[in-house]
Amino acid sequence: MSTLRHSEIAGVGHYVPSRVVTNADLTEIMETTDEWIQERTGIRERRWFEEGKDTTANMGANAARKALEMAGLQPDDVQMIVFATLSPDYFFPGSGVLLQRELGIKAPIPAFDVRNQCSGFVYALSMADQFIKTGMYDTVLVVGSEIHSSGLDKTTRGRSVSVIFGDGAGAVVMRPSTREGHGILSTHLHAQGEFAEELIVKEPGSNREGRVEYVMANELEMYPYMNGQNVFKHAVVRFPQVIKEALDQNGMQPTDIDMLIPHQANLRITQYVQQKMGLSDDKIFSNIQRYGNTTAASVPIALSEAVAEGKIKRGDLVCLAAFGSGFTWASALIKW
Repeated sequence: MSTLRHSEIAGVGHYVPSRVVTNADLTEIMETTDEWIQERTGIRERRWFEEGKDTTANMGANAARKALEMAGLQPDDVQMIVFATLSPDYFFPGSGVLLQRELGIKAPIPAFDVRNQCSGFVYALSMADQFIKTGMYDTVLVVGSEIHSSGLDKTTRGRSVSVIFGDGAGAVVMRPSTREGHGILSTHLHAQGEFAEELIVKEPGSNREGRVEYVMANELEMYPYMNGQNVFKHAVVRFPQVIKEALDQNGMQPTDIDMLIPHQANLRITQYVQQKMGLSDDKIFSNIQRYGNTTAASVPIALSEAVAEGKIKRGDLVCLAAFGSGFTWASALIKW
């Protein structure tokens, strides 16, 4: 009888657009203030893509190349691509196949998109982990990449949402672990669809006759809607729950965590989770102040930065956690 393997993260990388948009910049196009934004979200600035330079797929490719370099691999070594995004380049096909093309991978490897929004990267990581555990693939590229700024209502009317989101990409290369007891220890995925409309971009929906004409007449429905109070209320419950679930399954306590990397949704949510879990400042990583909420890209960008800054070391216990639209939430516990 075969024994399941462990997978590990062999390389990380990230890419963010060069265009920095500060809170002061937003005051030029909507009624808001730096104080108002920071008080509610903790965000000081974010990155917005440059048309003609950045795409969801090529930002993912830029991040992927760095992850592959760290892993000592070439694009042709990749055996499967899992691409997490809510902002694909096209309605179809998905950005996974576009990433394959961007990287110049000629082999007809599988490539697919994961549409789980803020939880997308952790969902994608879990999927890659299963394929490696069963021995089907040895090298899986997992990418989270988003361009939000082109789809935001950048007026006073939409400020409660549009000040939050930014653009960027992060990637990891996953391989079978060669060290006993190291790598992805467990992943935990959840959803609660009854709250689907609490955080949503509703149009253009396919279940409407003449959807193009409808959207042209109701363009405001193409912008994101968020019931911020309800999202916050659920996030501060689900984050600690899914982190504890991962720890309990592995017989560990919050004090065992060396680094928690939460989805960068709102600094206030992160601070609440930190307090609830009893974690010191050096055991939680936040970069939302500089990038805003990049949904599926936020966890891999933060992970890549934490590794680059030496805040994650070999042997550390790392927890990834996310909550977002769906509602969906997820965690992954990793022995680095």
